[in-house]
Amino acid sequence: MIVNCQGLELSDALLKVSKAISSKITNPILEGIKIVAEDDTLTLSATDTELSIEKKIKANVKSEGETVVPGRFITEFVKKLTNSIIELEVNDKNQLAIRYEDSESIIQCYNPVEYPGFKKIDTTEYFGISKKDFKACVLKTIFAVAQDDSRPILKGVLFDISKDAVNVVALDGYRLARVKKNVNSNVEKSIVVPSRSLLELSKLIDDTDEVVNIYIDKYQIMVDLGDTKVTSRLLEGDYINYKQIIPVNYESFITVNKASFEEALERATLLSKTSGNNYVKFDIKENNILLTSNSELGNLKENIPVTLNGKDIIISFNPRYFLESLKSVSNDFVKLCFINSSTPCVVVPTEEDEFLYLILPVRVIG
Repeated sequence: MIVNCQGLELSDALLKVSKAISSKITNPILEGIKIVAEDDTLTLSATDTELSIEKKIKANVKSEGETVVPGRFITEFVKKLTNSIIELEVNDKNQLAIRYEDSESIIQCYNPVEYPGFKKIDTTEYFGISKKDFKACVLKTIFAVAQDDSRPILKGVLFDISKDAVNVVALDGYRLARVKKNVNSNVEKSIVVPSRSLLELSKLIDDTDEVVNIYIDKYQIMVDLGDTKVTSRLLEGDYINYKQIIPVNYESFITVNKASFEEALERATLLSKTSGNNYVKFDIKENNILLTSNSELGNLKENIPVTLNGKDIIISFNPRYFLESLKSVSNDFVKLCFINSSTPCVVVPTEEDEFLYLILPVRVIG
């Protein structure tokens, strides 16, 4: 294999595909990035067997071939050569020569025969969603996925797809996040995608109205971004019936300025972090929330004006769960819905139903 290409384009491609290299390597060859030179194209791909990313760039291919190079090394190495024309040549010892200006570096490569192939997907089932809506679905839910391994299915994000809408859901046993967006779909089904795959995919997608099609088969999804293709396996198992968790009837509603509420919670969180209790009490009455946080360092009381419809309520929460929800939305005002002091709070927009966050209260003894 002998090929010439632009350093900037090669570096960009390496940075993209290297996101599929896992930090937990069980097979040394999965630390590699596969490079294939064919026709006038250089194809780079990486996988951790769960997430796979493939990127194509234009190149001057003098001799076709393929190899697998140490992924993190070559990514960092080429990042320093973005202003150069780079020549890549693989010799009969499976060593890659990287030539740039008047210099050369030699890297020992892996055997490409041992490398897993890029996972192709053969399906006509898909849903189409704007890129900015897809990014919003991910960023407004992914913080609520479970972090432990006790229920692996909860380490993924549920996509509940119908013909014209998708409900995207994450939950960890303490809170639930749900975002609803319009789609154009030829399938009605539910799938669970690993959170890491979604996070890396969201980084590859720009924040535009352009529609991207997400193809689905029994075991994986594939997103075709033109020169870049991303596939991810799906998590197997039954997801929790999220619709049964969300209350239907409430006794109290408050409308609050999101920015003021968020800032007050941040201050209260600073104090609660120093205490083993790690909770903030909400005392809601008339047109005010009194936030109270206590620790050995001292105590804090924050008053926030609200509009209350319904009964007064006193209830306590882990403030981090509230903050992560609030930080994911840009609305000026949000509505908090309550039944009583022992049932979850539901946070929704004041109009429409684009997002919903459910947060379990903390049981305070004494």
